[in-house]
Amino acid sequence: MMLVSPAAERSQDPLLSVLQAVLEDQAHTKLFGLELGSGTGQHITHFAQKLPFITWQPSDITEESRKSIRAYLDATKVQSVLQPVFLDAREPWEKWAGLSQSSCDVIIAVNLLQYSSFSTAEGVFKGSGQILKTNGFLITYGPYAINGVITPIYNEELDQRLREMNPEWGLPDIDVLRQLAFANGLRLERMIDMEESNKCLVFRKVQMIQTHTD
Repeated sequence: MMLVSPAAERSQDPLLSVLQAVLEDQAHTKLFGLELGSGTGQHITHFAQKLPFITWQPSDITEESRKSIRAYLDATKVQSVLQPVFLDAREPWEKWAGLSQSSCDVIIAVNLLQYSSFSTAEGVFKGSGQILKTNGFLITYGPYAINGVITPIYNEELDQRLREMNPEWGLPDIDVLRQLAFANGLRLERMIDMEESNKCLVFRKVQMIQTHTD
């Protein structure tokens, strides 16, 4: 059953442009990408058709979304997208669907962080810090707060609505994400203004953080 998200429909081409710009100098190599919280599957099948040099692993926490992703894979016949897997970003990276350390060139999370608890955001950066190759990218997209300030008014209203739905949700603060990234060997390299007051944050993996096991 294919689910359709109008927001995904609107954002897929602008996001594709960001991916093309960020990855253009690697277009001659074979890359591996992970999408966290793939949702309907619209984005990943769209990207796959335009960026054939990337093999994508879609993932989602809900079975309904994974069904929708499978339906999009059947409908579009894209060859470079693997079957969707269950992945809960709150869990340690060792539980991320069997992905090994330094196995990903790019990880994307589209409209995920505002619908997530802080522990999910922490997990996204911890996991990305381990699963990305050095110089790999984590790209997050959505509405954000900047230094505790949310603009314009409709983003403020969105934040309020999200918090009413779940007190742990809400627009994440870019400064907090920057610190989370830094703690996990990632650096915020670019902040790109997108349509409807959304932003694309491009983090680059600069070093491997040692995990201490007792």
